[in-house]
Amino acid sequence: MLQRFLKKIIVISSIALLLFASNSCSSKKQEHKHTETSVSEVTTYFTCSMHPQIQQPNPGNCPICGMKLIKAQKTSKPKPDELQLSDKQIQLGNITVDTLGKSNMGDEVVLTATLNFNREKTATISSRIMGRVEKLYFKNIGDYVSKGQKLFDIYSEELNNAKQEYILAVERQKVLDNSMIDFQQLIQSARNKLLLWGMRTAQISELSKTKNNPTTSFYSNASGFITTLDVKEGDYVMEGGSIVRLADLSSLWVEAQVYTSELARIDRGGTATVQIPDMPGKEVKGRIEFVNPEINADTRINLLRVTIPNADNHLKPGMPAYVYIKSRQRNALTLPIDAVIRDGKGSTVWMMTGKNTFKSKMVQTGLEVDDRIEIIGGLNAGDVIVTTGAYLINSEYIFKNGVNPMDGMKM
Repeated sequence: MLQRFLKKIIVISSIALLLFASNSCSSKKQEHKHTETSVSEVTTYFTCSMHPQIQQPNPGNCPICGMKLIKAQKTSKPKPDELQLSDKQIQLGNITVDTLGKSNMGDEVVLTATLNFNREKTATISSRIMGRVEKLYFKNIGDYVSKGQKLFDIYSEELNNAKQEYILAVERQKVLDNSMIDFQQLIQSARNKLLLWGMRTAQISELSKTKNNPTTSFYSNASGFITTLDVKEGDYVMEGGSIVRLADLSSLWVEAQVYTSELARIDRGGTATVQIPDMPGKEVKGRIEFVNPEINADTRINLLRVTIPNADNHLKPGMPAYVYIKSRQRNALTLPIDAVIRDGKGSTVWMMTGKNTFKSKMVQTGLEVDDRIEIIGGLNAGDVIVTTGAYLINSEYIFKNGVNPMDGMKM
């Protein structure tokens, strides 16, 4: 009986041990499962505001700077080429965004220039016959000569002989008017020769009434200021030789120098405003008349010409000037200049792809006017772009990833 009792006790003890072991294992499995669930459901972590790469599950101090860790909210994991920031980082970095849209934009180029004579309003008075200049009626550069004023007297044997031929033809017609000779044709031939040599009709008509004068007066056929006086009294002048050069200053040329890098910004249909620094407040509107098709290979400078009115003759050739050329307004995608990061590799912006998530995008830029820059490639209207704090985001990306986001980018 005792043996049977001992056997029962041993069996019951064994069953109890097995049940305890089973319950213990089941309890551990449930505890482990609960622990795993708790870890996966954790939605917060602790980080340093100065060193966001520090992320710990429990509060404490930053191992780098010693500052107290702050609580942050976990979000979805960003893509490898994206950067995710906390709300605190957004606030501390003063990071703001704006939606890319279109606005009117026009360029303005400022050029240095010099006033010059309008070559289309200059005239050269030349002698049509060889002879000696006996008298000049204007002897100073800068004198104003009106059209029709007497300019100089010349002595020419060839001209005197032609004048004498005309006088003789007229006298013979009076004496031998009924003869077989057509004196009218001879007179007309002599008259035409004198006209071609620059004599006026009234002068020719006076030849038959007065005694032939050995000198002949010539008159100006243009108005303007004397810019060059090529002879003096007593000089001999050849046929076609220049006597004086006249310039009409009612309009002037403003000649500006343009570097080849600026030529693409010049709108030949745009307006031009000329400012004269020697006359404060003086502005004159003009139009672009000419852009030199040839570029100086040594200086890489081109010539641009604007014609301006000068009705009161207050503007003088040689004065310095500034030329402001505005291009036509056009509707374009624009951003603040600070939104674009530029270096030797190109231009990039940071685009918002989700909550506190940003991605670097390479862009192609165009005009820059005041604090705006034109975007001509790489973005679309409606994209949300970082307008302030772009350089901070760029630095944070390099700090976290160890590479520049522009590396390997292509338009």
